[in-house]
Amino acid sequence: MKRIVILGGGTAGTMMASHLIKRLKDDWKIIIIEPKEDHYYQPGFLFMPFGVYKEKDIVKKNRSLFPKKVDWVKERVANIDHQNNSLLLKNNEKITYDILIIATGSHTVPQETEGLLGDLWQKSIFDFYTPEGAIKLHKALTEFTGGDIAVHITEMPIKCPVAPLEFAFLLDSYLAKKRKIRNKTKITFVTPLSGAFTKPVASKILGHLLEEKNIHVVADFNIEKVDNQKKCIVSYDGREVSFDLLVTVPTNMGAKLIEDSEIGDELNFVPTDKATLQAEVKENIFVLGDSTNLPTSKAGSVAHFEAEILIENILDYINDREFSHNFDGHANCFIESGYGKAFLIDFNYLQEPVTGRFPLPKLGPLSLLKKSRLNHLGKMSFKWIYWNMLLKAKKIPLVGATMKFEGKNIKGE
Repeated sequence: MKRIVILGGGTAGTMMASHLIKRLKDDWKIIIIEPKEDHYYQPGFLFMPFGVYKEKDIVKKNRSLFPKKVDWVKERVANIDHQNNSLLLKNNEKITYDILIIATGSHTVPQETEGLLGDLWQKSIFDFYTPEGAIKLHKALTEFTGGDIAVHITEMPIKCPVAPLEFAFLLDSYLAKKRKIRNKTKITFVTPLSGAFTKPVASKILGHLLEEKNIHVVADFNIEKVDNQKKCIVSYDGREVSFDLLVTVPTNMGAKLIEDSEIGDELNFVPTDKATLQAEVKENIFVLGDSTNLPTSKAGSVAHFEAEILIENILDYINDREFSHNFDGHANCFIESGYGKAFLIDFNYLQEPVTGRFPLPKLGPLSLLKKSRLNHLGKMSFKWIYWNMLLKAKKIPLVGATMKFEGKNIKGE
């Protein structure tokens, strides 16, 4: 019996397992290798510091999510031997494959920044990209009485590039509505980018919203170190941003396994054909989700769209056909703007976010690049969609894997 091995049981790996079980014949065995018991709805981390979710609200057991016909190997992988189509596990067991799908994701690496894991870590310095960080940040925000809060991005790429912006917007409304201390707090958004976001049109609109909310922006800030004594972050050009509370997004990197197997770039992301999702290292290896080095967002929506393309290309590969589907970098995401409203953006490799309607060209009902209550409700309902549709490879009505241009003001009309 031939084998497809999925390396990683997070969002991308679980979706691919569901696609493969539905589409492949019984002469293929599907194996998923994932050492962790728990699966987190990672977009929920954003809301935990503000008390919207508790940890129990965003976690499920992997066994309840993996398709029953999938063989689950609950072990860590020590090395990928791509030349011999095999994986060496930490327990010295060897697993061979005919096709390998890498979905090992990305994670924060705070030790990459000097001083970040110093005396102030998880006392005055927090992240919200981990459940532990989000829980401790919630406690810190409930005890905060005023002062300087810096919301900081170390470097790109990161998971969900808009999440730090969302955090700043939600922080503004949280301090104003719930804590009643917004007038006692200075919020500074510190980014290595030259603007609020990576795409010019969206950056302009979101940057204007930062101004409206009196959130100071420090752009082009490439951090050198955290000074724990002075309570400030220091850039390579000598600029300093002081804080009483620092909310940082540390460097994001791919799995150490990718480095150890010598198949990744300097951040341990796997060089991947941006259209076919085939790994550059070998033809029978495919990559999706945060593991890739693709020039698109590291976000759940991207993994979802990639999976819909990749299942078709894997079927083509199995049947010795040319690849019939190309991924266009499609991404969409809701951006919380505070006060119960949100934006929605939809874009791909070549087309930046623009205004318009989604998913129906004229009826919407969602508006693009405009804040609305409906967009916020869409964001909050996505948790149900994630658990009940995305991970189970169920198609979302009216939303295709590739970007649609109808209903979008592409030329600004």
